Amino acid sequence: MSAARPRNTAPTAAPPWPVLQSPAHWRRLDFISDLHLQASEPATFSAWQHYMQTTRADAVFILGDLFEVWVGDDVLETPGFEVGCAQVLKAASQRLAIFLMHGNRDFLLGSAFAQAGGLTLLNDPSVLNFAGQRWLLSHGDALCLGDTDYLQFRAQVRSAAWQENFLSQPLAQRQQMAQDMRRQSETHKRSGAPYADLDEPMTCHWLALAQAGTLIHGHTHKPTDHHITAGLRRIVLSDWDACATPARAEVLRLSAIAANQAKGSSVQRLSATLAK
Repeated sequence: MSAARPRNTAPTAAPPWPVLQSPAHWRRLDFISDLHLQASEPATFSAWQHYMQTTRADAVFILGDLFEVWVGDDVLETPGFEVGCAQVLKAASQRLAIFLMHGNRDFLLGSAFAQAGGLTLLNDPSVLNFAGQRWLLSHGDALCLGDTDYLQFRAQVRSAAWQENFLSQPLAQRQQMAQDMRRQSETHKRSGAPYADLDEPMTCHWLALAQAGTLIHGHTHKPTDHHITAGLRRIVLSDWDACATPARAEVLRLSAIAANQAKGSSVQRLSATLAK
């Protein structure tokens, strides 16, 4: 049987963001993002596969960019790399809950992939109730307000009309278009152009709307803890690259703790090989 999922509840605050209430038995939650899985980087896939097979977390939250690119769920109709990834997720879902948020690379992941992987798709942002605290979860790209060109592109490709038109193209054509966009992205990286970080005032605004003290996000590939103001903070997840020196494959773990009957949690950064 698949692991029990928390129920979706309507938020009590103003924003129309889903609120996930963690089941009482959950003690450990893992958060990862920006794995950018692709067939051409088998070492990173193997590190992720091993982690998914061995983690003892009650739930894993993948906060965007699990894949380097995703051109539509119909890639699952042909055996290949994407099918293998779905099988890894499906096997893990038999013993833990898996939640997946879209990133800027894999925003076309759909219900067919969710079903194949035994996972639940999360809206961006979402609020999590865990260990007596509210946590705001996001990929993070929507808060990079300084990158106006990207935000215009994001608004375009997230529109229903654009996605319907793109997905109506033959699979081979979509794959070629994705390769072209990846080349443009790599050219931009090599140019040394700076990437925008999250806008702090808007981050604080989101946290206030969510009635949360901490934002957990990915996207920027700059893993650190930012203490913003007045007890607010944001925790940035690491990207994964098993071929880097040193290798990057980090998990953020929230663990529920009880101190004198009061609920609380601890936060740890763990190597994926140690996240058991």
